[in-house]
Amino acid sequence: MADGGKNLFPAWRLVLMAALAGVVAGAVAVYVSGPPSGNAPLPQPAAQAEPDEADVAACAAKSDKAKAVGEAATGEVAAMLSADPPQSVKNLAFNAPDGTPMTLADRSGKTLLVNLWATWCAPCRAEMPALDALQKELGGEKFEVVAVNVDTGDDAKPKKFLEEIGIENLAYYRDNTLDLFNDMKKRGLALGLPVTLLVDAEGCLLAHMNGPAEWAGDDARRLVGAAQN
Repeated sequence: MADGGKNLFPAWRLVLMAALAGVVAGAVAVYVSGPPSGNAPLPQPAAQAEPDEADVAACAAKSDKAKAVGEAATGEVAAMLSADPPQSVKNLAFNAPDGTPMTLADRSGKTLLVNLWATWCAPCRAEMPALDALQKELGGEKFEVVAVNVDTGDDAKPKKFLEEIGIENLAYYRDNTLDLFNDMKKRGLALGLPVTLLVDAEGCLLAHMNGPAEWAGDDARRLVGAAQN
C-alpha cells in the first residue's frame, strides 16, 4: 500500500518503467512478427467482433462520466486518460481462467480494470504485485482486475512467473494469439505493453492508459471509485 512507506511501486521505479514502456512499444512489432514459442496448442479466443450499434450509442452518451473519471486520475495514476468518446469494449475476446473463450460482456455488472501484460515486458512484471493487491482489496461482485496475459505459445512460462512472484488473487486470463492487443491497437488504445482499460459495469470504456502505474495506492482506489459512481 502507499500508506506508511509501503508503496509497492516506488515513484523512481514508475518513472523508469514508463521510460521502458516506450521501448516495449517499439518491440511489439518485432514480437508480433516472430514465431510462437512452445508446442502445445491452446484453445483460441473468439474472434474480435464489432460492437453492437446500440451499445456504441449507449457508451457514447457517457462522456460526462468519462470526463469525471479522467479528472479523478491523479498522482500515481495520472497517466490514465478519459475516453473521448467512451466506447463499447464488451466484445473484446480472450480466454477465461478455465480456458474457454469469453468476452468482457461475460463480466457485465462489474467495473473492470483490464490489464494486458506479458512476461517479456519489464514494466508489466513490475506492476503485477500491485494489481494483485488491488484485486485482493477491492475485488468482488462489483469490481475485478482482469489481467490478460498475451504471451504466445503455451501457458508454462506465464504461470511459472505468477507462481514465482506470489500472485494469489488475480485470475489467469489469456490470449496467446495477440488478436486482443491488435484490436486495441486498431482502436488507438494500445501502443505497447502494459495497456490498461477502465471499463464500467455496462462494458463502456471510460479511461485508458499505456505504461505502468501504482495500482495498490490511494490514487488507484479513488480512480476505481469514480468509475463506480
